[in-house]
Amino acid sequence: MNQLKAGAAISYLTILMSNIIGLLYTPFMLRMMGQEEYGLYSLVASVVAYLTVLDMGFGNAVIRYTAKYRAEEDYERLEKMFGMFILLFSVIGIITFAAGLVLTFNVSDIFDRNIGEEGLWKVRIMMLLMTLNLTVTFPLSVFSSIITAYERFVFQKGLVLVRTILNPAVMIVMLMIGYKAIGMVVIISLFNIVTLLINTWYCFKKIKIKISFGQFEKGFFKEVSIYSFWIFLSVVIDKIYWSTGQFVLGIYQGATPIAIYAVSIQLVYMYMNFSKAISDLFLPKVTAIVTKSNDHRLVSDLFIKVGRLQYIVICFILIGFIIFGKAFIAIWAGRNYADAYLITLILFIPLTIPLIQNLGIIILQAHNKMKFRSVLYLIIALFSLAVSVPLAKVYSGLGCAIAVALALFLGQIVVMNIYYMKRIRIDIVGFWREIVKMSIAPSVLGVAAYIILMRFELTKLYMLVGSIAIFSVIYIPVAWFFVMNNYERGMVVNAVKRIISKS
Repeated sequence: MNQLKAGAAISYLTILMSNIIGLLYTPFMLRMMGQEEYGLYSLVASVVAYLTVLDMGFGNAVIRYTAKYRAEEDYERLEKMFGMFILLFSVIGIITFAAGLVLTFNVSDIFDRNIGEEGLWKVRIMMLLMTLNLTVTFPLSVFSSIITAYERFVFQKGLVLVRTILNPAVMIVMLMIGYKAIGMVVIISLFNIVTLLINTWYCFKKIKIKISFGQFEKGFFKEVSIYSFWIFLSVVIDKIYWSTGQFVLGIYQGATPIAIYAVSIQLVYMYMNFSKAISDLFLPKVTAIVTKSNDHRLVSDLFIKVGRLQYIVICFILIGFIIFGKAFIAIWAGRNYADAYLITLILFIPLTIPLIQNLGIIILQAHNKMKFRSVLYLIIALFSLAVSVPLAKVYSGLGCAIAVALALFLGQIVVMNIYYMKRIRIDIVGFWREIVKMSIAPSVLGVAAYIILMRFELTKLYMLVGSIAIFSVIYIPVAWFFVMNNYERGMVVNAVKRIISKS
């Protein structure tokens, strides 16, 4: 529990630092790179992101089955499992390299009409570098999953925090020297490989894992493959949701619309991270509950408790973005990125619900019941892709956002809530009762603030920061008295007491 609390705290500190750094670094980066260069970088990143699906969901399986065998104290099977996954991921790395080479030497057939010869050359170089990075990443990523399964969150999240700070610092130096998109790819790759090597060292020296490269158990491999396949489909769907937009725009619109849409997606990822910081820590805990007792009431209570904690943070961010988002993007990214506000808002609103319910994914993984969700999301995501093509031709990035938002509403809000309630026996009615009660006071405050600020134009940074500060000073006591319950207020009080006692 201490590791969970500390891990969550470091995760939120990482997110806070990442967002602060992003607020300061991203405008500098956008202006140093230029809209076209940033569009090319975003395009390559979105294309190479598809290669990450070759993980096939096995990374999550390492966490799930490590937690399971530790709970059962079956250490012999644990050692054989580690060996099996290292060999498996090594093969996946080789396949990734081959697939990346095919993409690298065929980019002109996909993007030729809108990007130009110089742009295609840069795309090839970046794609090759990212492919090499992924090839190394796959076999070493096993050790990151092992650290998560052993719930060593302080080390793991602390390492991510250090990387979050150092990465942009080095990037700034590179941009000032004159390197642009290709330089960014080189730095990202180096930081990634160093982090993976540190994780590998930690597993052997601190956790003291043992690895056996004995014969594969066919029955176990089949079980893992079935479990991983449905998670793999979920990953594919996420890529369709969040990476296909840049790909479609690259075919039909060109580099500038890609850059605008990429800014929106960057904000979406920031938004998602605030929710995932908590839920990602709970797979070992939920797996242990399911393995030992399968207590539906306990799991349901955890779903509501975590959902409330996530909503306290998410609600503040959503209302704040609705009120200040347009001015923020104009000042932060530049007025030529103004269209990103509406695109981001269209994505934020339907995304809010699955973000505060993403512990449900962890629960499904623990129950080994990812099949329904994965099949449903694949159908909805393919529908989103099909709709995004004609919409992108007419409405550019806005059309892609509308397609994604529609898919989010149909699949992740409507159908999955029914499934959670009927098949997993989660108290969805109770969950929504809590969320509705929590939404009343913030909504009233948000409407009032929006109406007041319609009279002003926030064109300067000090005006925007001052307005956000005033809104926050009002919002926090409103949330304390009308949104949070006694348990949540107690968590805050105890955290403050611990900080004071250590200072």
